Amino acid sequence: MIIVFGSLNMDFSISLERLPVAGETVLSSDYVLSSGGKGGNQALAASRFGGKVAMIGRVGNDNYGKLVREYLKSQGVMVSGVAYSDDLPTGCAMVAKDKTGENQIIVMSGANVEVSNEQVPDEILIKQNMLLMQMELPVEETVTLLERAKEHGLITVLNLAPAIMIPRKAMGHIDYLIVNSIEARQIAEKLHLAVGNNALKLAQALAIEGQMTCLITLGSKGSVAVTKDGEAWGVPIMPLDQSEVVDISGAGDAFCGTFAAAIHEGKTLPEAMRLASIAGSLTCLKVGTQAAMPFLDDILARLDDMPQAEKLTL
Repeated sequence: MIIVFGSLNMDFSISLERLPVAGETVLSSDYVLSSGGKGGNQALAASRFGGKVAMIGRVGNDNYGKLVREYLKSQGVMVSGVAYSDDLPTGCAMVAKDKTGENQIIVMSGANVEVSNEQVPDEILIKQNMLLMQMELPVEETVTLLERAKEHGLITVLNLAPAIMIPRKAMGHIDYLIVNSIEARQIAEKLHLAVGNNALKLAQALAIEGQMTCLITLGSKGSVAVTKDGEAWGVPIMPLDQSEVVDISGAGDAFCGTFAAAIHEGKTLPEAMRLASIAGSLTCLKVGTQAAMPFLDDILARLDDMPQAEKLTL
């Protein structure tokens, strides 16, 4: 089972001709409400890949909270670990997208700030399970659960997004760290790792620092990964007709959720990266985040279109 300890939001997706600059007001003719939050998104991606997924989080005792919880349940995600807050509303995110698919996102945490690591009972922290986390919940709760998970022998996957710094010792509790290129540079700077902007060197430095496998996603350039033993891989994105790309907002979460599910299933690192890359690419062809997450059959159908992983030299 994959335990996802993460945020749950209601997303307001707003379509614009172009994104506003600071101090500017722009008008939109419509918006769409949909379930979101990096935790919920990645849980659904993992579930659609075929994983057995338990979501741990918190929503407000309001209509948005009920909708978010029930949607995940309807999609096969176990939600008994999603609690209701009596004091705070369900978290919300404002996602503004322009006609090219670029986006700006503002997140209001709401009930997510009340999530506790104690919502995860020791009974499910067994080595056959995996823990998947992000950084939209309180840092201290995330770090404590990481420590508990490693004590019990679980494989841990952390998508360090947003790039909020965690204690150095917590890096040693992570088996797979997933960051984008911007987040990787921010983390390297905070750790005083002088590696410049070379993604492969960034991944290597972070892998050595945390004695883990570090993956860096590079948008249209694919992704790279370096293991703690110095093995390096590169995977491009699945080729897409750019005229078909409508929304890139769910690509990162699709990558993370699919990667975690593939690793939990027993796939090798390069195999999991390829599958995750396909998932991320397919998400860009649909509007929204959770609604755009591909199913396993969709991913497998495009395997022949996906270039092979390349072993890289450090």
